[in-house]
Amino acid sequence: MASTRPTFPSQNKLGSCPYVITGDISKTKKGLIVLQEWWGLNDQIQNEASMIGGKGNFVTIVPDLYRGKVAIDNEQAGHYMGDLDWLGAIDDIAGAARELKTMGCEKVGVTGFCMGGALSLAAAALVPEIQAAAPFYGISGDGLADLSKITIPLQCHFGANDAVEGFSCPKSQAKLKEKLDRGGVKYEFHSYQAGHAFTNPTSDNYNKECCDLAIGRMVEFMTKNLK
Repeated sequence: MASTRPTFPSQNKLGSCPYVITGDISKTKKGLIVLQEWWGLNDQIQNEASMIGGKGNFVTIVPDLYRGKVAIDNEQAGHYMGDLDWLGAIDDIAGAARELKTMGCEKVGVTGFCMGGALSLAAAALVPEIQAAAPFYGISGDGLADLSKITIPLQCHFGANDAVEGFSCPKSQAKLKEKLDRGGVKYEFHSYQAGHAFTNPTSDNYNKECCDLAIGRMVEFMTKNLK
């Protein structure tokens, strides 16, 4: 069944990218791309984007990186994430930024969670249309982007008890900070007494106190840098 969502042009080999958008461009010129976890563009990420947009008065756009597929369990989510063309997803993020600017947004930021966090980190290094990035508990691989080359404002959010080895665990976090320091990247790094996916209410690791603190910091950061 074909998607009924609007689409924007993308250089992804899959072609134009469907998306969901919230906010009123007549009331704000701040655009924010919100990137999905490995589940896909499900109700949870749509609700999160809407909540973030309301808190910060952003126009938020969630690109459908899986082109309509939504996982129902960890195994399926792992397959979808493993099959993702990550460079193609970066093309989708660039397309989302251009779409927001075409709509009238003067500056565009990107945030994301889990897989979306890793992609938002990479986009900070690779997508010139983005002015600020705030990744949550995800780190992209060396083959996708040189994170030491990031030149835009960066704010990172991770759980001190994150157990996802090689992706968002404390050891991976330390390696990320080493890369950023080596490149002279200006960044904030916030650690929370929580596990992976602590901002997702559907996760066993959801921590409302840490979630509220992290989202509040991110909204303040984006408001400052997207003026």
